[in-house]
Amino acid sequence: MPTKFLKVITVRDKNFEVYLDAKAIDSQVERIASVLDTEYGSTTPFFLGVLNGSFMFISDLLKKYEKPCEIGFIKAASYEGMHSTGKVNFTGMESLNIENRDVIIVEDIVDTGNTLKALHEFLGQFKPKSVKICTLLFKKEAYKQTLPIDYVCFEVENKFLLGYGLDYDGLGRNLPEVYILNE
Repeated sequence: MPTKFLKVITVRDKNFEVYLDAKAIDSQVERIASVLDTEYGSTTPFFLGVLNGSFMFISDLLKKYEKPCEIGFIKAASYEGMHSTGKVNFTGMESLNIENRDVIIVEDIVDTGNTLKALHEFLGQFKPKSVKICTLLFKKEAYKQTLPIDYVCFEVENKFLLGYGLDYDGLGRNLPEVYILNE
C-alpha cells in the first residue's frame, strides 16, 4: 500500500507529496507484466494504451512483457473547452485491426469508469476476441461501473494524484513517482 515520504513538490499553485515511489511502481509493473506473460504467452495480444496518461505505464509494462505483442493507442475526449459534452469521442482506431484479437486496454488510472465503459462498448464494433482492462491505479471507492478491472497495480485513495503519466493542468506527467495533493 502507498507510503508517504517527506518529498514535497509544487505544481502551479498546489503542493503534492510522494504517494508511490518509483521503486514501488516498478515492482508492481513487473508483477503485472509477469501475470500477463503467463496468461497471454501462447497468443499475440494487442495492448491498447489510452492517451495521454497511459504513456509511461504502457512503456514500462511492455519493456517487461517478454512475449510477442502489438501496441496501439487511442485518445478519448469528452470535453469541449471546460465543459463535458456527456459523450466520449475516440480517435486513433482508424489504422488498428483488433478483430478476433485479445485486447488489453492499458489505463493510467480508473476512477468512475465512465470513459472506460464507453471505450469498452466502442471497441465492440471492431469484434475483438476478448477485452481486458489493465490499470496502474484504481480508485475503487469512486468506481461506478460493473466492468471488471482485470489487472491492477495499486488500489488508491479517491484523492487527486499527479505524476507517472497523470497531470495537473498539463504538468507533471513526466515525474517518475505518483504524488498526492497535499491538503
